[in-house]
Amino acid sequence: MSRGVYLHRDSAEQTTIAGALERYLNEVSVKKAPGTHAREIKLARGLVQRLGNYTLATMTPNVLAKFRDERLKTVSSNTVRLDLALISHLFTIAIKEWQVGLPFNPVLNISKPAPARARERRLMGDEEERLLAACDAYSNPTVGWVVRIALATAMRKEEILKLRRSDVDLTHRIATVQIDKNQETRHVPLSADAVGVFERVFNRTVQPIDTDLLFYGDPGADGERDFYEINKAWRVILARAGIEALHFHDLRHEAISRMVEKGMPDQFVMAVSGHKTHAMLKRYTHLKPKDIVAKMDAIGFGKK
Repeated sequence: MSRGVYLHRDSAEQTTIAGALERYLNEVSVKKAPGTHAREIKLARGLVQRLGNYTLATMTPNVLAKFRDERLKTVSSNTVRLDLALISHLFTIAIKEWQVGLPFNPVLNISKPAPARARERRLMGDEEERLLAACDAYSNPTVGWVVRIALATAMRKEEILKLRRSDVDLTHRIATVQIDKNQETRHVPLSADAVGVFERVFNRTVQPIDTDLLFYGDPGADGERDFYEINKAWRVILARAGIEALHFHDLRHEAISRMVEKGMPDQFVMAVSGHKTHAMLKRYTHLKPKDIVAKMDAIGFGKK
């Protein structure tokens, strides 16, 4: 104690993982992006079921290693990595900010599962035509607009749905994402195709006076409008188009890959997509070998 290395372990021995996670969600997670907060709420429920009765002091590397191995039998490695990331940040906050008497973060003393391979799903054959046709035949035109904007801008679904009229400058062809995945404001240059879609959105017949959202839902019980819920419509449209295993986020992959295939420099692509490093960009860029061959011929590579 006189050397300042004694740890008062009472709080660590009395605080359960369930209690710590509840505090974490209310004080830390709530300040994150809504999508991240919602995901951590879901992860926390599962962690409470499996580890909730352990105290912070009894959450040892051995316990976590056993939890990791059991989880890997039923879920993907990425899901387990997300579980461990949440537990790890919980311990970091508990030690640094809550002053809980713990000697170390136990998650740092176990091996993490290797990440799963990045998705490489691209639109194939006439899938784009079928997808857009199904969107146009859907009762609400919003879904078709959102899909076309995703393909034209590489914006994430949540970023598109939260756009307000004041965020889109058609004169200078820039859309402003107020808060992106990295909790930053990003300015997205708009292609001619994107501008055309936004013009149709702006020129629609009716715009409710009680919201500035471009893609709005019905008023809730409190009279407030939330952004349009697209997930159900997306599933219906895929079924009608006869398209399988296509996630909405794959449209972002598709858009970024097309930019690269068209010869857009990486710096320009990163400015549009919001990626901060080439390594991050590479995960979302899956070039078709036949297009690379065509590009090689076009620039005369390999010719004497």
